[in-house]
Amino acid sequence: MVDSLTFTGYMLKNLRRRRLRTLLTLSGIGMAVGAFVGLVGFSSAFEQQWLRIYSGSGTDMAVIQGTFLNTSMSESVAAKLRNVPVVAQASPTIFNLMDLTPDINALVYGWKGDAFQFDSLQILAGRRFRDGKPEVMLGDQLAQDLKKNPGDNLDLQGTRFKVTAIYHGASTLEAAAIIMPLDQLQQLSGMDGKVSTIDVRLRPAPAGESPEQYLKHAQTEIEAALPGVRAVPAAERASDNQFVKLAQASAWGTSLLALLIGILGIANTMAMSVFERTQEIGILRALGWTRWQVLAHVEIEAVTLGVGGGLLGIALGWCGLRVLAAMPETASFFTASLHWSLLAQAMGIAMLAGVIAGALPAWRAGRLSPVDALRHD
Repeated sequence: MVDSLTFTGYMLKNLRRRRLRTLLTLSGIGMAVGAFVGLVGFSSAFEQQWLRIYSGSGTDMAVIQGTFLNTSMSESVAAKLRNVPVVAQASPTIFNLMDLTPDINALVYGWKGDAFQFDSLQILAGRRFRDGKPEVMLGDQLAQDLKKNPGDNLDLQGTRFKVTAIYHGASTLEAAAIIMPLDQLQQLSGMDGKVSTIDVRLRPAPAGESPEQYLKHAQTEIEAALPGVRAVPAAERASDNQFVKLAQASAWGTSLLALLIGILGIANTMAMSVFERTQEIGILRALGWTRWQVLAHVEIEAVTLGVGGGLLGIALGWCGLRVLAAMPETASFFTASLHWSLLAQAMGIAMLAGVIAGALPAWRAGRLSPVDALRHD
């Protein structure tokens, strides 16, 4: 009897008392945390694939339009960039998302025929496209999905293009993509003379200057030479483009909705628990428990549910990532490993969910007077 009235013992006894309800509550918060781990893990993997594009091609910076409302710039900026002392190469680029069939869409990149980004590609069959010609190169993954080979035709937005090569890229976002002459994509996109970004390779850093210092120095020099543009380091650009932002917003939005449902589940469980134990709380108060002890007891019980659900959610999220890593369509995107930062975020959110969910029931339990609680039927 003494053990059951200790702080920890009494809390665990309450969780075991309604085992089905506790299990359902753990499952609810577990599913919510699992969705967070899986979806945010997906968006992180997506960001890493963009980073691999830049690192694989040797891109140090992306130069973009500096104003918020205008997301494109003149192609002529590339020539001006090449005159900046720190710039070794500057390659104007467009990327867009296009529907190829009712079931397949793909990223489409527009490059110049001499773009340095080709250094990261391995041409498996065929030849490089020629500027000014209606020709395209297909990533090996996309070519397999479309069942296309060099010499075949591909229709894009009413225009017929000839497939000149099948290539393998450093990133899945290239392996499942189309690369075409910049001028051809400009025509398709209605961006004549305009580009989305200009990828830049810098000259080697001078002796005694760290890579971070050199990037900062190069960024300042480029922006000073070309007012109105922004020079963004490749790592920052990988996380700061419309596709990654969309994936991150979708992941966090869906996760927050699932977590809200999980919080309501814990809150309902704790409210019912407090109601059912009103007389017990009165007895505890009569035995000397203070209002703060009662409040802390209910809050810790709610946080325990959150932590348990968080651990279950991490296991579910890991299983989900394993499934995605095993599927041929997504195997190159995902790994079944979980980063410590993601695990810490998941557990922190689970604990915070418990604190929020238990706040109102704990407050109501703490306000109960011993006399009123003992009279409760």
